[in-house]
Amino acid sequence: MRSKSFEGMACSIATTLEAVGDRWAMLVLRDLMLGLSRYDDLRKSTDITNATLTDRLRQLEQSGLVERRLYQSGPDRYEYLLTPKGRDLSLVIQALAQVGDRWRLQQEAQPPMRFVRAQSGTPLRLALVEEESGRSVPFSELRVEAGPGADDLTRWRLSKLAAQAGTPAAACGVAPARRMAKAQGSGH
Repeated sequence: MRSKSFEGMACSIATTLEAVGDRWAMLVLRDLMLGLSRYDDLRKSTDITNATLTDRLRQLEQSGLVERRLYQSGPDRYEYLLTPKGRDLSLVIQALAQVGDRWRLQQEAQPPMRFVRAQSGTPLRLALVEEESGRSVPFSELRVEAGPGADDLTRWRLSKLAAQAGTPAAACGVAPARRMAKAQGSGH
């Protein structure tokens, strides 16, 4: 049974999840990020079935995350490479690894992979940084605001967050009067 599409949602997270697809696709993206590019190598690394791997590669290609390139003729053989859009997902893969390592989701004593700076071998980690200054920001100082592309559902979602956190609804782009009208209309 196919799940509902996220297409048309005004949400960058939903759009990215729609492009990626599922957990098998994330493992394929992980391996492509690591430099594996041939079908047999991807299959061996993930232990994925042929049908599932073929489907995920096709989906990733249609989403513009992967490109297929001929490397041998007669019989034709292809390699799969990340596009710039696909390479951007390396941040998501690193974030998943960082969370998995921190919480030892696999109950292993040591992380199975380390992300390091190529020149020095210094370990790397993802962090929140101010866009303008580049300074690190603790998670406790994070606030999510409505962006210029926010729709009514996004504004509603963020107004709920603001109400729970005790922050002004205006920070979420929802006028207090409108927020009150919505709350009164909901019966809660």
